[in-house]
Amino acid sequence: MQNTITKVAMPISQGSLCLHFGHCDQFAIFEIENNQIKSESVFTPPAHTPGAYPQWLAKHGVKEVLVGGIGGKAMEIFQQYNIKVTKGIEAVSMSELIQDYISGNISSGANSCNHDSPD
Repeated sequence: MQNTITKVAMPISQGSLCLHFGHCDQFAIFEIENNQIKSESVFTPPAHTPGAYPQWLAKHGVKEVLVGGIGGKAMEIFQQYNIKVTKGIEAVSMSELIQDYISGNISSGANSCNHDSPD
């Protein structure tokens, strides 16, 4: 049986999911292997310019992003990098959110972003 490893990121502020993707202070990146957290890192992203975050996360090997709200242009850019976006997630601690993700209790909901700025 082959081990499955994936990297999942979430925009955070003060240790919890930041509801607006483009306004986060940091990103938490989790490496998940066989439904277990293999590693957890928190990074300060580059300056927020159109397309910068998707490109930066792709360079970190991220395959999925968990967000509250995100602009349409950012979602398009993530698609270009083959990164899945799960949007509409409520603000919870990053540890609670990643455990919900591992348990399969995460699904896309209503996007809490109501504009199309490139974030």
